[in-house]
Amino acid sequence: MIPQLLWIALAGGLLATGCRGVPTAGEQAARQDLAMVAGKYQSGASLHPTNQPVLPVLTAGGSMSNFLAYALLNSPSVAAAYQDWAAAVERITVARSRPDPKLTFSAHIQNDLTSLMPGLMQDLPGPGKLKSAAGVATAESRAQYFAFETAVLQAAFEFKRAYFNLYFLEERLRINRRTLTLLTDLEASARAQNEVGQASLQDVYRAQIDREQLRTEIANLEDSRGMLLAGYKAALGLTCGQADPPLPAPFAETPLDLTGDELLKVALANNPRLQEASAEVTLAEASMAQARKSRVPDFSAGLQAEVYEPPFYWPQAGMTLPLWRDKLAAELAAAQAGKRAAAARLTAEQIGLAVDVAARTYDYRESTRNLALLEEQLIPKAQKSLALARAGYLSGRVDFSNLRDAERTWLNLQLTEIQERARREITLAELSLVIAGRPPAGAPVLAARH
Repeated sequence: MIPQLLWIALAGGLLATGCRGVPTAGEQAARQDLAMVAGKYQSGASLHPTNQPVLPVLTAGGSMSNFLAYALLNSPSVAAAYQDWAAAVERITVARSRPDPKLTFSAHIQNDLTSLMPGLMQDLPGPGKLKSAAGVATAESRAQYFAFETAVLQAAFEFKRAYFNLYFLEERLRINRRTLTLLTDLEASARAQNEVGQASLQDVYRAQIDREQLRTEIANLEDSRGMLLAGYKAALGLTCGQADPPLPAPFAETPLDLTGDELLKVALANNPRLQEASAEVTLAEASMAQARKSRVPDFSAGLQAEVYEPPFYWPQAGMTLPLWRDKLAAELAAAQAGKRAAAARLTAEQIGLAVDVAARTYDYRESTRNLALLEEQLIPKAQKSLALARAGYLSGRVDFSNLRDAERTWLNLQLTEIQERARREITLAELSLVIAGRPPAGAPVLAARH
């Protein structure tokens, strides 16, 4: 009886202390990637909820990179994508591990207990099944990484867009307030001309109408600041109950340093949505390999020891019989269909990416041409025209309608310049981040793809 008890004690000790499996090469690479990103993200590689990134301090007039880093580290969507990726990496270990052993117990009871047999049973997946399951989990984790990178780049774009909208709102307000001062002066000029009989009272009313309309527009723009500020706070990951954040230093315009063809090459190599679609093709291929392994039987082996009549052992063995051919064929067909669908999605992403690059580069070039025209030709001429019209009105050579037209043209051209500048900067941010997949400096993503 002593050997049986020692054998049972040894089995119990193994179960109590636990064992460790052998990680696959894909699992080791995935964990290295996770550790590398965790070092940048500053949240650790575990899923513990207290692991929070260390956020930079935001100060008024601080660098754009500091605010951008805050937005990426504090973004809930980035955090969710990171944890999804971390969970996918952990599932590789689950997939490649053997099933847990089982403690068994049987007894023969007639009038009394005549036989007592504790034992140990182990299920053994068929050859190659654990490896193929680990391959599927590894491919899934790779796809989840690119989903995380997409979330990082999208969060960076959303911050830049929110900041540009808020910044250019202030520019519109600046120009409208400047124009309001001009309209006040025009009203005073109209009054003065009316008093000496060189202008009608209608000119004064027209000046007052334009002034009050512009005051209302300024009030509407000031009211919209709250909406844009809410979007700016959201892009920084701040809730409505938190204090309003400061604004960074005014941005410096950044020209596009790539042509359309060069940008497309960069996007095809780096775009994370494209990389995710490619990883899904790899995942589908791994699923096909796993489906083929369904034909391989699984095994089980165990041993029971008789306590009352030592030494007496009962070896046990079993094997599954994969007989259902329609089931096996359906599993393989489903995996093949999944691969074809993933390949089609990859092709669709490539086509869509080419269209996006062409459309956005056109938008950028158009905005650049429009800005050059406005800054170099139209606005300077409109300003001179307004000055001539004002001087002519004061001398009685120009009527008030011409003066109003000159003033409105000057104002509209300035507002158009702001709209084109905002459009160009947002397009450039989208080209660089979302389409070309070029992460900002210090972004918590892998430095090199492999």
